[in-house]
Amino acid sequence: MTAMRNRPIPGSSGRVRAMSLLGDPVLHGACEPVTDFGPSLARLVEDMYATMYAAQGVGLAANQVGVPLRVFVYDCPDDEDVRHLGHLVNPTLVEADGITVRGPEGCLSLPGIEAGTPRFDHAVVEGVTVEGEPVRVSGTGFFARCLQHECDHLDGTVYTDRLTGLRRTRALRAARRAPWGRSG
Repeated sequence: MTAMRNRPIPGSSGRVRAMSLLGDPVLHGACEPVTDFGPSLARLVEDMYATMYAAQGVGLAANQVGVPLRVFVYDCPDDEDVRHLGHLVNPTLVEADGITVRGPEGCLSLPGIEAGTPRFDHAVVEGVTVEGEPVRVSGTGFFARCLQHECDHLDGTVYTDRLTGLRRTRALRAARRAPWGRSG
């Protein structure tokens, strides 16, 4: 058992921000690197945690709350139910390998829609913290899927962009028919 940290729970002082939905241009363009590591970045990360928890997600990229910066947060289990909690600023996917697994994938920007999406079973992401400290995060299984998914967001890719054929057609049709849907 790990010792309790004398720090607030991530997101506990954040505010829930509006979610960008499929079709919003902010989701379909590459995000800019973070250059200002001041209080506004710390506030953004705190708000992103609050938003992710409110939406019952396991990861959230900054462009999903309308901010086109290279930042994401996560609170995601791996396939062994080990919890991974953290954030990455200016992340780079440095490894994505192992077997490819087609597993169910959803997205807070496409609420209620899920599709079997191929992802590598192992991923390593490098970046920095809100304080600018280097960090390297590696994951397998579901957590590897999360890391790849969030890195995709920062490059302007939504998971439906990785789908082909009938899976893609069905997911985009469901998005158009959803109460929040737009053509896309």
